[in-house]
Amino acid sequence: MAGAIPRIGAEQETSYRTAPHNIEVEQALLGAILVNNDAYYRVSDFLKHTHFNEPIHDEVYRVAEEMIRANKTANPVTIKTFLPANEKVGDMSIAQYLARLAAEATTIINAEDYGRSIFDLATRRNLIAIGEDMVNIAYDAPIENSPSDQIEEAERRLFDLAEKGGSDAGFSTFGNAMNIALDMAAAAYQRDGGLSGIATDISALDARMGGLQPSDLIVLAGRPAMGKTSLATNIAFNIANNYKGDVEADGSPSALDGGVVGFFSLEMSSEQLATRIISEQAEVSSSKIRRGEITEADFGKLTICANELSKTPLYIDETGGISIAQLAARARRLKRQKGLDVLIIDYIQLMQGSGKNAGNRVQEVTEITTGLKALAKELATPIIALSQLSRQVENREDKRPQLADLRESGSIEQDADVVLFVYREEYYLQNSEPEEGTEPWMKWKEKYDRSRGRAEVIIAKQRHGPTGTAQLGFQGEFTRFSDIAEEDHLPERME
Repeated sequence: MAGAIPRIGAEQETSYRTAPHNIEVEQALLGAILVNNDAYYRVSDFLKHTHFNEPIHDEVYRVAEEMIRANKTANPVTIKTFLPANEKVGDMSIAQYLARLAAEATTIINAEDYGRSIFDLATRRNLIAIGEDMVNIAYDAPIENSPSDQIEEAERRLFDLAEKGGSDAGFSTFGNAMNIALDMAAAAYQRDGGLSGIATDISALDARMGGLQPSDLIVLAGRPAMGKTSLATNIAFNIANNYKGDVEADGSPSALDGGVVGFFSLEMSSEQLATRIISEQAEVSSSKIRRGEITEADFGKLTICANELSKTPLYIDETGGISIAQLAARARRLKRQKGLDVLIIDYIQLMQGSGKNAGNRVQEVTEITTGLKALAKELATPIIALSQLSRQVENREDKRPQLADLRESGSIEQDADVVLFVYREEYYLQNSEPEEGTEPWMKWKEKYDRSRGRAEVIIAKQRHGPTGTAQLGFQGEFTRFSDIAEEDHLPERME
């Protein structure tokens, strides 16, 4: 016979584990704040009311915070008005409890240490909650919730905890949003070039977009051979090459200029991508590099350039057919380990969804773009996602892309904050040359000469700025986009 179930006696009632907390530390900090409101400012940048374990302490800190931020004095007399009068704390009323907190308060010198202790204990409680959820879900997961989905959700919650010290989901005050907006305006005012976002180093684009904005999903679309990947590669290198790093107070990396770039290359290998970049910077034709038709001088330029470029914080993932969940997990990991300021995906149609919409490609692409927009917000990082366009462009006389050309791809237009189209008239004209010497040929020649070496980046949608067209130069042999020197900006000619 199996042993009898042991009786839960009084001696065992204290043997179970409680969530980590320290009531005395919470009381000491609140007492210090109520006696001297300056103690609040020693913890306000990292400690939230939700970090307190005791509900009454949560409420006292929240009310005190609101009063202090409104330039009012928070003490036992003023604060009790905003707390439930009939609530009891043990055998004391709220008013008596507040008075006791203030009477037994310690010096504010220890306020930050107390705050850190409360914060750390709250983080441990959140870790326990995540761990318990992982175990419970793994035991009782429904059929449609695959292990990879569970891993993805756990990693997302752990990343959120690592970045913010806990889940801050929910409403935020308009005042907080205003402060962030003002900080962004101040950064733009102080930064060279006056950009609020990360500079692409292509002035014609930066002038219209203000740089790449945090949390934006930027869709870069075009027909094959227009130069989508080349433009994305140019932008990626420019940002990574301008990187000047710093370290935040919590030890996480940050960028003073430029940024750390993650590049998901679903179409090309990392070697092909590197070849494009080194061709652009060393000014050696990429086709000559591939065919081995380079001189000793060219090889010397490539070697010097490669040594310099190897230090740039540009990280390439060449996994083909990656899913949105895998991509998100790897992006979070890169941000935590190396930092991440810009994420580039080449391209959307080569990604996979979760499998729930298998067989319906439009819904699958919708799931992917919705996931990318959510990831951009979560990481507070601009994401540039490349996209192919439908063939209906080729059936028009004017082959400049329009937003309607994206509609077959589900919600790309709706989810994107910015939609850019790359268009090179030169490509279409060189494939439609009339018979030489004829009148149509003369018109064609004039048009072709005007478009040669030029490209248009059409800003078809921009939530926070105007639409329009940026005229760029394009050097096909080096796969390089650049600014064009306009006539009124050229140096004076000598006749």
